[in-house]
Amino acid sequence: MTDYPDIEIYLAKAPLEALNAWLGERLDCAPLSAAGRRRWQTRGRHDGHCVPVLLVENAADGYASLWFDSAHTPWPRDCDCAGEAAARLGCEVRCSLGSWQPGDDPDRFWRVLPDGSEAVIEWPDPGQ
Repeated sequence: MTDYPDIEIYLAKAPLEALNAWLGERLDCAPLSAAGRRRWQTRGRHDGHCVPVLLVENAADGYASLWFDSAHTPWPRDCDCAGEAAARLGCEVRCSLGSWQPGDDPDRFWRVLPDGSEAVIEWPDPGQ
């Protein structure tokens, strides 16, 4: 079981073919299938548990949201998933810094680039 009840990351690009290959390898998922306007879903398995997966295109500032609705994923935290996704999919990936608590800054996110560089960022960028 992971540290988080679910995992959510944001992809700068959602290369569907590469995404399906990665999800298939990690969670034994069937390819994502249309589930409404700009929404895709599938189900995978990890350690005998079902892992529902939802991709929402253009969910935030042009980024796609990839949500694993399960505590039973291969990644203990969102940032672990983000790092693997950035490397495998060759795109920028963002995620929350951790579990949010009242008083936390909701605009601080973790950014991972395909080359492995990581940084805390403000999102949306206050300069925009």
